[in-house]
Amino acid sequence: MGSVNVNASPRKGWNTDTLVSEAARGAAEAGAETIRFDLYKLEKYTGCISCFGCKRERFKGKCICRDGLTPVLDAIREADGLIIGTPNYLGDVSASFRALYERLIFQNLTYNKEKPRCNAHMIPVLLMMTSNAPDTAYLSLMQNYQATMNRFVGPAEIMLCGNTLQLKDYTKTDWEWSLFDAEAKKIRHETVFPEECAKAFKMGYDLVQKV
Repeated sequence: MGSVNVNASPRKGWNTDTLVSEAARGAAEAGAETIRFDLYKLEKYTGCISCFGCKRERFKGKCICRDGLTPVLDAIREADGLIIGTPNYLGDVSASFRALYERLIFQNLTYNKEKPRCNAHMIPVLLMMTSNAPDTAYLSLMQNYQATMNRFVGPAEIMLCGNTLQLKDYTKTDWEWSLFDAEAKKIRHETVFPEECAKAFKMGYDLVQKV
């Protein structure tokens, strides 16, 4: 069993990166071979360019755009499970996540009523989002992504981790971050975030059991 683990955040060692690592550790503990991609470290890539190459019979189910996302898409195509985490940027997923999402979904979409997708190999997905907002603030957004993943990639579970700590010290900046209670965020990061890491670990472990 192989799990592809994708970090769609540019911030190493912070919330999204940590949750992806914990979920991947859970998958490995359950016996999966894991491969990890940090999207912000890849060679240059774009979202879907609407070339429709994946709709040609010879390329069915494969994005023909060759760039930094190609090895990620190839790995997912051969995997037995997918773990992916993104921060919330301006009320939505990160740009790197969105680029991968467009390419991943569109290559499997057929525009055929009788057979709406062309990939026969469906895999379980764990989709995680971190944000400054309360845990439920972006639930409907994530449910929309979940529904599309369910249809074109495989059965998806979602995890939302809210009210995250952005900085180790909110006072050491050029302006006052008065919107946040910095001390409360720090306390939550020290007490609640470890529980969320444990949850991510278990969800990664359980993902392997679904295969």
